[in-house]
Amino acid sequence: MAGAAIFDVDGTLTDTNHLHVVAWWEAFRQAGHTVPMPDIHRAVGLGSGDLIERLLGADRDRDGDSAIGSAHKVLYGTYFDRLPAFEGAGDLLRTLAGRDWRVVLATSASGAELTALRRAVDADEAIRSTASSDDVDEGKPSPEPVRLALELAGVPAGDAVFVGDTVWDMEAASRAGVRAVAVLSGGIPRADLERAGADAVFRDVAELLAHLDDSPFGPGSL
Repeated sequence: MAGAAIFDVDGTLTDTNHLHVVAWWEAFRQAGHTVPMPDIHRAVGLGSGDLIERLLGADRDRDGDSAIGSAHKVLYGTYFDRLPAFEGAGDLLRTLAGRDWRVVLATSASGAELTALRRAVDADEAIRSTASSDDVDEGKPSPEPVRLALELAGVPAGDAVFVGDTVWDMEAASRAGVRAVAVLSGGIPRADLERAGADAVFRDVAELLAHLDDSPFGPGSL
């Protein structure tokens, strides 16, 4: 067994970050808040409660949080039948599983959303398990999702590599003691990802797959 290959999903395996931005923007608008889309984009990857807190502040009227979160869920749900996976996403997971990596997803998605994302990636046979938002008390950048993924894979932190697209992903992996690989497909600048702990950066999962032997997934890398 080579180790654990832990993957974020939105922005990493699926081209969905900007769909989230639009859904959150409209959810905030319906609640009477004007939130710039660039600010929302940089918050994507946080759990719903943390995202709302970051964008509206701690002194907001928290009574509206539930309605905003529900509106986002409904709006984003309109895309479920056509969520796009990035080129090479399923092939990367299958290739790693074929090399005896234990593939685990660590995502803030859950329920019907997670089902739709897995359908888009179309590599269920390669995925050993999933650590979703339903399974943890705190989402990324807390290390809890990554630590749960390690537990599900049955490997120590030193035998795992995490792949994600946001600063929150890199921070969560670093806090869990796991090597972090970043992809630029989520729209976050390389410098920000490296500053947050990325050991290696690739344009997207297709480039990672093409250079797998020279990446942290390569022979003798652990």
